[in-house]
Amino acid sequence: MHALVYTDTQTLIYREEKKPKLINGESIIRVSASGICGSDMHAYHGKDNRRIPPLILGHEISGTIDEGKSTGKEVVLNPLITCGKCDYCKNEKEHLCKERVILGMNKPIERQGGFAEYVSIPDKNIHELPEALSMKEAPIAEPAAVALHAVELGEKELSKPIKSKKALVIGGGAIGLLSGLILSKVKNCKDIVITDLNKKRLSECAKYLEAETANPDSKIITDNNFDIIFDTVGLEITRQQAIKCIKPGGVIIHIGLTQPSGSFDFRKATLQEITFVGTYCYTNNDFKRTLNILSKKQIGSLNWIDYRKLKDGPSAFKEIHDGLCTAPKIVLLT
Repeated sequence: MHALVYTDTQTLIYREEKKPKLINGESIIRVSASGICGSDMHAYHGKDNRRIPPLILGHEISGTIDEGKSTGKEVVLNPLITCGKCDYCKNEKEHLCKERVILGMNKPIERQGGFAEYVSIPDKNIHELPEALSMKEAPIAEPAAVALHAVELGEKELSKPIKSKKALVIGGGAIGLLSGLILSKVKNCKDIVITDLNKKRLSECAKYLEAETANPDSKIITDNNFDIIFDTVGLEITRQQAIKCIKPGGVIIHIGLTQPSGSFDFRKATLQEITFVGTYCYTNNDFKRTLNILSKKQIGSLNWIDYRKLKDGPSAFKEIHDGLCTAPKIVLLT
């Protein structure tokens, strides 16, 4: 099979690889589409110790069952593989399972990803493609589930319904835009600001999201002004901005992990009772509910997705790296 292989820092090669073999309890999926995630970019930059080259990246995947149960069925994959036996898994918090692993990762164990013609995955992680969702759009289910989980974690921490709150979304990538769309179209939040350094990408977000758009240095991004903030970037500077801009008693939801360490104003967090919540992936139920949201077109058009051929993956990664990509999401088609 052909695959896009991460071979070294900022190096991807489209080459022939062995097709995965069918094993008990799993199916082989003929991949149709796979989205480029921020975590794939972290690996590309050599900053993810869970993804060591050589490796086939990619975990936002749709396709058709090629071997295994229900051959020929069109499906979308939940790439988060868990043990199913621990207390977390038994209590619908599978994303916290100590044995969790995601497709496109080789630490602690190897699971080759979806930037290939075929991928193997446990049957329990396979979901039927909703009729209203096209195969090429379907990879957006994974980041949308991340966004839904993050928004609802934040909603639980607020004293009043989120629709009555002022929200700031830091970052106009897929997670940022999807967080904004869920806030606006699913949770009915009307007071949203989204920021990004990439003006063209911010303009693209504005076409689909009812929110005020701004550069991070804009005068509207003022101190102590937001009830809830979603940091989808995860840099030291974005965390610092979040703690400055959050109101006393406010909630910061930390999604991005671009820079996992750095200084933080713990004095303000303590004296003003700021709630800081880390969020990772989603539960199985989150993923199912996300598919339902997408099937009902609740977040509107997905025309903001850009599509490229898998063989053109190296140039797509470089375009994102160089800051030239205006689309919040690029999906690679096999």
